[in-house]
Amino acid sequence: MSDATLTLDDLERDALTELVNIGVSRAAASLRKMVNKQVILSVPSVEIVTRKSAASLIGQRENEGLIAVHQQFEGPFSGRALLIFPESNGLSLVRAIVGDEMGEADLADMEEEALAETGNVILNGCLGSMANMLQHTLKMSLPGVRRGNSTILFDVLDNTSDQSFVLFLYINFSVQDRQIRGYIAMLMDLPSLEKLKKLIADFIDRVMA
Repeated sequence: MSDATLTLDDLERDALTELVNIGVSRAAASLRKMVNKQVILSVPSVEIVTRKSAASLIGQRENEGLIAVHQQFEGPFSGRALLIFPESNGLSLVRAIVGDEMGEADLADMEEEALAETGNVILNGCLGSMANMLQHTLKMSLPGVRRGNSTILFDVLDNTSDQSFVLFLYINFSVQDRQIRGYIAMLMDLPSLEKLKKLIADFIDRVMA
């Protein structure tokens, strides 16, 4: 395993950031239609890190419980996508979607379903758009919701964590003036990461041709 596999040169990073931004913009447009409210998503950074590093990065930033919507994806590159929020931000997102007039008990009942649907829209929009730009398609599983700290969400205690990596995106949400922060993480093994890098290289060649 070479360090080169874990790193992106400037051109690769710019191309990947552009792909991600297009994907997130389309996801925001889909979410906007769903909630009928102004939605802005921005991605300030894109990194490839180990699972342990990703867990550590979130653990350092967040001092409360986390909630994640997760989906498996399969195609030319495969893995598991996570949309992660601090729990309080997740509740703020649900309130932005369903409205402030809903009572706490009803809100709690709807929270998991609303988060799963929101995560489905964002992850499908982001990954589907990226795959489309790379001239491929991805098959996405149904969304699930998981709670816990970053170590649990990234399964860093299992035996495979040293062989898999995370395409890690820090994102800012704005839903009708509510500021919500979160993370998109795509967990991939080394072969999938290498395939993604090859597809990015092909994309750069097409753009620059």
